[in-house]
Parts: sequence; C-alpha cells; structure tokens
Amino acid sequence: MRLSSLRIVAGSILAAALCATAPARAEVKPGDVITKDNAYKVAALLSPGNYILVQQGMQLRIVPTEKLDWPPPFKNATERYSPQVQLMPDGSLRGYTAGQPFPLVDPNDPDVAVKVMWNYSYRPLYSDDIDMRFPEVATFGKYANGSPISYYTVGHLAFYNNIGRIEVPPIPTDPDAVSSGLRYRFGFFPFLEPTALRGYGMTRERFIDPKKEDNIWVYSPGTRKLRRESAGLMADSTGALPGFGGGGGGGSVSGGLGGVSGATAYANTLDPDSYFGFSAKIEDFTYRFLGEREMLASVNAVHSPEPQCPFDGGKTICPEDWELRHLYVIEANVKPGVGTTIPKRILYIDSEGWFVTASDQYDRDGKLWKTIATFNTYRDRPVPDARVAIYPYKRIFQLGLVDEDLTSGYSSVVYMPGKTAPDRECWYIDMGTITNTFLAPSALAREGH
Repeated sequence: MRLSSLRIVAGSILAAALCATAPARAEVKPGDVITKDNAYKVAALLSPGNYILVQQGMQLRIVPTEKLDWPPPFKNATERYSPQVQLMPDGSLRGYTAGQPFPLVDPNDPDVAVKVMWNYSYRPLYSDDIDMRFPEVATFGKYANGSPISYYTVGHLAFYNNIGRIEVPPIPTDPDAVSSGLRYRFGFFPFLEPTALRGYGMTRERFIDPKKEDNIWVYSPGTRKLRRESAGLMADSTGALPGFGGGGGGGSVSGGLGGVSGATAYANTLDPDSYFGFSAKIEDFTYRFLGEREMLASVNAVHSPEPQCPFDGGKTICPEDWELRHLYVIEANVKPGVGTTIPKRILYIDSEGWFVTASDQYDRDGKLWKTIATFNTYRDRPVPDARVAIYPYKRIFQLGLVDEDLTSGYSSVVYMPGKTAPDRECWYIDMGTITNTFLAPSALAREGH
C-alpha cells in the first residue's frame, strides 16, 4: 500500500512538472542531436554547469525516456523495513535496516530535502558490496586537443557495506558494524599508472554514529607509510592530499598543477567527496528542497568504455544518449565548523534510480565554480559479452563522470572502466567479491607493493 501510494503521489507530481516544463520539452524530441550550435534548445533542461559543457562542444543524443525498476531484493527490503525508519531532529536516521528509508516522498514535507538525501545515500545502485575494476581518470587542459595532460589508472574502486545488506550473507547486518561502529568501508587503490603514482591508495571508513567523522587512510609506497588524513581534504582534488602531493598539497588545477614529490607534475579536478556525484557525509550538510523538474540525464548510456568527446578536445564524454528524467533538485550547504573547499552544491537526483545525474558546485562568493555530469546505464550486465557479471534483473551502472573546473577550464573525466582495462566486465555488484578485510587500511600496503 505504501508503494502504491507513492506511485499515485509521483504521478501527480510528474503531471504537474510536465505542464510546468512543456515549452522546454517541446524544444527536444527523441532522435535530436544537440550540439553547441543548437544548445539553446536544452538551456532549461540542464543544470547551469552542464549547459556550459554543451556550449563548449559536448553532444547529446536525445532518446525516449525509459522506466527504471529497482532490483527485486532492494524493493522487497524497502517494503519490509521502511515503516520502521525515523528521521531524528538532528537529521540522522533511527531504525534503518535495509532498502530505501523513505519511499514516500512528499514535496510538502518540511524534511523532504534531507529525506531525499538519505534515499540517495541508500540508493539501489548497490547494497552489499561493489568492485569496480580499472577506472581511469584523465585530465584535460582548457585548450584540450584530445590528449590528456595527466591521467591515472586504479585497480579497484570498492565498497563494503556493514548495514543494509540484502543479497550476500551476512544479511541484513554484518557483525563488524557492532565491533567497529562502521557503516561502510570504501577503497580506491592501488594506483597502477603512471609509474610515478604506482602503489598509492586511499581507504575511507564511514561511521554509523553521526557525530564521528570519517577515517581517511592514505598509503605512500615511496615512504612505505600508512598515514591518517583529515576528512576535510576529501572535498579537495586527490592531488591535494598530503599523501599524494608529497606533503605540499596543491593538486587542484585552479591553483596550478600539483603532483607527487619528485615525480612528474599532474593535474586533477575531481575530489573524493564528488565520487558518484556526491560521496560526502550526509550529516555534514544542511539541505534545501529546490523542487522537481523534468531535465535531461544520461541514464541509458550505450558505450563501455565511454568515448572521449571529439568535439571539445576530450574534456567530456560524447556523443552519448540522454533522456528526459524526473529529478529532485537539492541545495546542499556545508554546516558551520565543517572544513571543506566546496561550501555549496546543487544536486540533481533521479527520482527512480536515486543517483546524482548532475552537480553544480559553488565557491564561497556564491559563484558557479565546478560542474559534474554522470553517465549511467540500466541493464542486466555491464557489457553485452559479459560472462561473469550477469544478473537476473536489470540494475544501474555508472560508466563515466565529468568534473570540470569552469574557472580554469580544466576537466577530469572518469572512465568506469578505462579504455585499457584488462577486464572487459569490470562491474561486480553484490557478488561477494569484496570483504571488510580487503578494505582494511592495512590492505593498502599489501596492494601497494
């Protein structure tokens, strides 16, 4: 009954949104190709930052809108456990077990913004574990010519969730949640290329207790030391971490090139808090609901690996399929006392898949600084010729992400996987391939040698 009511509410909202955006919708139709020459047609259908990407050359192929269904185990867990979830006065959750915490989204609810964010945090992309192998991050300059000015390839982008588990035992909670107090572990390691970065890595541990900040561990193969870093650095580019920058920081391209001490300089715009569009701690922000809109997003991307855009020197991904989606628009402002270089983000969240489709980031003067566009797909395997990662139902994969610094003109493109990946499939979701032990900080040294 709860989910039936949700469909009725969503249908009413969708109808209202369709009326509100009818003139904009009339500008595009399936089969259209949007280029910088006719970008004006999608000005009202993209975030301000994503619109600039199109004006610079990123091409969109408009395709029909398709429905995204949740994986059956996630849907069943939502129906079973969501009635017991409560939002506390401080914005934290009580009574969460598995599935989506708030399947009924009421735009008139004064807490709708934070509830949307918790729904995003416990989205159906994965619930138990994920091993995304061989992602590549390539950074392009303002006047890109198709060749990146720097890049790095990493062995694993991986998660292991202690709570909310629905497919791989132990279900629904790993006993480690009690002993460690951790909600999940995340790892991004080891760096494989270029040679100067080989062996570096990072793990991030998020606590269940909202008062505890994340544990961040960085391993440097040069010193063979594992060091703990401030969670505030997660909003800066990877190059700004002391563990990567040789203690000097300064990896953000808006401040110049940064790099490993004694190694070839490299540039990067992507910060770990922006992985998947938004990976910061939910409790570190206040949220404002800006409404619901029909907007374009890449939800059924056709390429893996994603192509380098030939029309802007490789600074984005294109051409790729985009479709009209019903999105929640949320303003996220960092709370006082929380150290971060990105004080404000506008997040665009898909109302069915619950992933971030776009994010615009603003500086302390309130000016648009950076923009993110994500490229996602929905199918039962990551690539048509998959032999291992084949699922009994369709699920969501994120195949790429563009993070452009609009002030400097530098852009970092994440290919998930990279073009040189030795593994064609690369996406292993809820298959038990990742464990708590694999993502323990001590694993960084083991994998980094």
